[in-house]
Amino acid sequence: MRISRAQIEQLAAFRYALRQFLRFSEHEARRAGVSPQQHQLLLAIKGMPGRDWAHVGELAERLQVSHHAAVALITRAQRQGLVRRQRGVVDRRAVEVRLTPRGEELIARLAALHAAELGRMAALLRDRLEALAPRAGRRAGGE
Repeated sequence: MRISRAQIEQLAAFRYALRQFLRFSEHEARRAGVSPQQHQLLLAIKGMPGRDWAHVGELAERLQVSHHAAVALITRAQRQGLVRRQRGVVDRRAVEVRLTPRGEELIARLAALHAAELGRMAALLRDRLEALAPRAGRRAGGE
């Protein structure tokens, strides 16, 4: 499949917009006193569908890191009072990672900032996606 110059430019513009958002996110996390990875950890826990906790393996998958790296990240967040570990209620062999009140407050504040920034960037991201999606859709549909 050949990609046109215009498609490459749209991909580059979309990637640039994503990087701007990620840089914003990294900056706001540091300003709040946590690393960008800790912010992602808190968001992954708070964002688990249907529950307010996560297993270490789930967090490793969500963060796209090794199990060992997830454990180290959780340990650092626990030392900062952002998360706590507890034995599973149903499966006592499992460890559930939960936000502390401090972690809850921090992720609520950061989520509000991120939602506002995404609102500001929505039109730009939508325009970039719409410029890319029709081409992809035609190719997938058998153009």
